[in-house]
Amino acid sequence: MRFLKYFGLLICVLSVMAMASDNKLGIREVRRVTFHTTVHIGSNVLQPGEYVVRHAMDGEDHMMTFERVNAKGKEVVKVKCTLVPLSQKADQDQSVFQTTASNERVLQELVFAGDTAKHVF
Repeated sequence: MRFLKYFGLLICVLSVMAMASDNKLGIREVRRVTFHTTVHIGSNVLQPGEYVVRHAMDGEDHMMTFERVNAKGKEVVKVKCTLVPLSQKADQDQSVFQTTASNERVLQELVFAGDTAKHVF
C-alpha cells in the first residue's frame, strides 16, 4: 500500500514537471482578450468583442491568431509577433496601444498575467 502511495506521488510530480517544461517560451498558448473599441493590429482590424488568442509557431515566426467568440461567421485574424522576455512574471493582463492622428487604436503589445514574455506587434 505504501508503494502505491509513493508511486502515485511520483507520477504527480513528474506530470507537473512535464507540463512546466512544455512552456519554454514563458507563455501559455491559449488566452482570452476583450477589446471595447475597434483595434488595428498590423494591417488587420478587429471589431470590439472577446477573442480567443492562440500563440503558435509558423516555421521560425511567432504568430498570434485572434478568433472572435460568439461571432456569427468565423472571424479569425493571424498576426506575426515577437516575444520579448519580461524581467519577472506579469502580475496582470496589459494591452499597449498607440493612437494615430485619425484617432485609431493600434495594438503594440499584449502581456498576459502569469507569462514571463510579452507579445510585441
